[in-house]
Amino acid sequence: MGAKKSVLVTDLDNTTWDWFEAWFRSFSAMLEKLSNDSGVPRSQLEAEIRPIHQLRGTTEYSNLLNEIPSLRAAVLPREPAEVFDEALHALHSERRRATRLYPRVLETLNRLKSEGVTVIAYTESVAYWTEWRIKHTGLDGVIDILYSAPDHDLPRGVGVESLRQRDPSSYGLRQTEHRHVGKGEWKPNPEILRAILRDCGKAAEDAVYIGDSLIKDVSMAQSVGVLDAHAEYGQVQHRDEYNLLRRVSHWTDADVERERALPSGVIVPTVSCTSFERVLDLF
Repeated sequence: MGAKKSVLVTDLDNTTWDWFEAWFRSFSAMLEKLSNDSGVPRSQLEAEIRPIHQLRGTTEYSNLLNEIPSLRAAVLPREPAEVFDEALHALHSERRRATRLYPRVLETLNRLKSEGVTVIAYTESVAYWTEWRIKHTGLDGVIDILYSAPDHDLPRGVGVESLRQRDPSSYGLRQTEHRHVGKGEWKPNPEILRAILRDCGKAAEDAVYIGDSLIKDVSMAQSVGVLDAHAEYGQVQHRDEYNLLRRVSHWTDADVERERALPSGVIVPTVSCTSFERVLDLF
């Protein structure tokens, strides 16, 4: 494996925590409550939600309810988020319950840090919810530097302050340094990974990269010459529940089809991990 490794670059969603399980449970709970309380069929809600997610570039859009056309028409002049507050409560409650680290993630990262390894996280998820998950799972300060997408846009006249209910001091990370990649930059982008390594003064041969996506993570690491580890335990695309994410995702139809049609063996990971702690063997 060449030179001794001194930096771990890790994906977050479905690599350190089960993002899909938390998203599916929370989003499904919200949809069910919305449909029951509004009388709008779930299929119609899903069809109206996807263009909003595509416009905002995320499936975690905080102002979603206020932009769903059928809900707006049903409650004007009031705001849907006010009328259907219980649906949002269901969303947030399920997210809190279901967001947790995979086994041995915290112990593995602390072990690496104790041995002088720099821990960097790189995710496509937006800044706010990534920070929330890092704090919720106890990784603030365990991760040295976080690279994420910036937060999504909001409609003209809507400020982020109007969406936040807690004291301002409760937002943001306390110890992990948070840096943003360029808006609209998506994996796999080898130049971003190269820039991350330059930022921390590391060469490709110094690093290990772990992620659950063959297309986005493994192929990107390989193109840069970084030792890649595939978090195969985080793959969920085969589950029936994943079709909900496809139906409401911000991904384009081409993105969805590319992921669905990827033949087995086209991208072959250098190392396959059945658990996160397997990365210890690479150091």
